[in-house]
Amino acid sequence: MLVLPERPRRNRRTEAIRRLVRETSLTPAHLVAPLFVVDGDRERQPIPSMPGYERLSIDLLLEKCRQLADLGIGGVALFPALPAYKKDKTASEATNPDGLFPRAVSAVKEQVPELTIFTDVALDPYSCDGHDGLVSETGEILNDETVEVLARMAVLHARAGADYVAPSDMMDGRVGAIREALDVEGFHNVGIMAYSAKYASAFYGPFRDALDSAPKFGDKKTYQMDPANVREALREVRLDLAEGADMVMVKPALAYLDVIRAIWEISDVPITAYQVSGEYAMVKAAAERGWIDGDRVMLEILLAIRRAGADVIFTYFAEEAAQQLG
Repeated sequence: MLVLPERPRRNRRTEAIRRLVRETSLTPAHLVAPLFVVDGDRERQPIPSMPGYERLSIDLLLEKCRQLADLGIGGVALFPALPAYKKDKTASEATNPDGLFPRAVSAVKEQVPELTIFTDVALDPYSCDGHDGLVSETGEILNDETVEVLARMAVLHARAGADYVAPSDMMDGRVGAIREALDVEGFHNVGIMAYSAKYASAFYGPFRDALDSAPKFGDKKTYQMDPANVREALREVRLDLAEGADMVMVKPALAYLDVIRAIWEISDVPITAYQVSGEYAMVKAAAERGWIDGDRVMLEILLAIRRAGADVIFTYFAEEAAQQLG
């Protein structure tokens, strides 16, 4: 027999021991479920590129939110899916107080108050151009003019009942402008969850199908980040923290675990990671073909995102994972 002063396997000998020494935890409370809302009554629209996921009218959205809350899931992130006729060059529906989105937020806050509500603050679901910001006649994405709209939009969401407004647009200076607008209107307790390191990723395709929000020309590389960069992400985080962000996000998650860890090293606020639609679709597609054990891979990836440093995970697997985690 080998004479070994250390045998690491002793700490892996039984399930009870493995639970005792486990370094990273994953619970339903760490998860936020993105949900897509549409107008209508008892309206349920499957999303082909996201198997098992649907756009829901407000009545069905409330049923889903109740189910998620009962599973112990920490929150929901709401996104509006609007018909083309409600989209225009100025994204005017984004600031309509009687629009679908504020009505949905108010309904969830009233009916399922224990869920934390994150609201998306960006113009792409409302713009006929499909960009996160206003577009000039020459095709430039206008930063400062967009920020003015985003600030009004954030106040509208706060008034509807949002716990956190989540600017996903990547315009410069928007966190500070939103914080000032919220405070002026008396919404001191509404937080800002900033999409601080949002990359110009190829993993967003199914989400853009869900909202019909793909850019109608060009791409989003002048405002979303270059996938090659990490130090730039740290700069974006520092700026957002200086402007008053209460949480910061890395998006996508799986291909950017190193970015999550790098931000964990410098951030003194909670870190959120978004396991995006393409990540979800890949696991689903491989599981449907029997190439992987979908449930085990799902939980392994979520645990890896937590291990990298994420405090909160936005994931389309939230409901399935919570059921598995018990």
